[in-house]
Amino acid sequence: MTVRIATWNINSLRLRVATLARVVAALTPDVICLQETKVADDEFPFDAVRALGFEHVLFRGMKSYNGVAILSRLPLTEMPGRSWCDKEDCRHLAALLPDGTELHNFYVPAGGDIPDPEQNDKFAHKLAFVEEMTGWFRGQHQAPRILVGDLNIAPLETDVWSHKQLLNVVSHTPVEVAGLTGLMAAHKWIDAVRAFFPAEQRLYTWWSYRNRVWPGSDRGRRLDHIWVTPPLERRLRSASVLREARGWDKPSDHAPVVMEIAPQG
Repeated sequence: MTVRIATWNINSLRLRVATLARVVAALTPDVICLQETKVADDEFPFDAVRALGFEHVLFRGMKSYNGVAILSRLPLTEMPGRSWCDKEDCRHLAALLPDGTELHNFYVPAGGDIPDPEQNDKFAHKLAFVEEMTGWFRGQHQAPRILVGDLNIAPLETDVWSHKQLLNVVSHTPVEVAGLTGLMAAHKWIDAVRAFFPAEQRLYTWWSYRNRVWPGSDRGRRLDHIWVTPPLERRLRSASVLREARGWDKPSDHAPVVMEIAPQG
């Protein structure tokens, strides 16, 4: 029996509990990783989450900003936390699945509007965060690991609506793409979604709220990712983006992404 693992930047868990229920009904995930939950730990909506069938719940949150959570129908063993870039800003959560696979849920900093680390501290933070991830994961790629989350970088030309027009826009600049490519190479990560969607096919997971009519001109970017290490590659069975969720009532500006993987055997 396959396991379905989803990731979604929910952009406020308490505001979108009903939308989460709709996503869960559509995807039937065994595990769903959330980013930008925007809820302090003592206000986490346990009852609403458990009503959706997730008995195993891990989270790290703060009021109004950031926050990550893992909701699971499968037992989880929480792994030690880490403060990235010496900040306690709740951007990473990790757990062991029952078969020993590590699951890492990340929310990489967005980076602000100016793609210059000298002028923009937020962009400098983003680049430093990815660099620190690269060093932390370097080597040891033989272990079964899954990395999911809002990485806030669209690496391929077909991951954005216009490569040329977005070259100087944060999320698709050459320095960000180089950083993400280096991170992937350092741990031999495999892009589980692009394993099922060829590189020449356009694929997006995020559309700005500034676009009043969705999908309108479909000016999207693929900012949300699922990666696996080489031992899991042969177990991949499917991947997809629930892009229609972006057009639902009270949507996040991100669409959920889901991967199906065969059990260890």
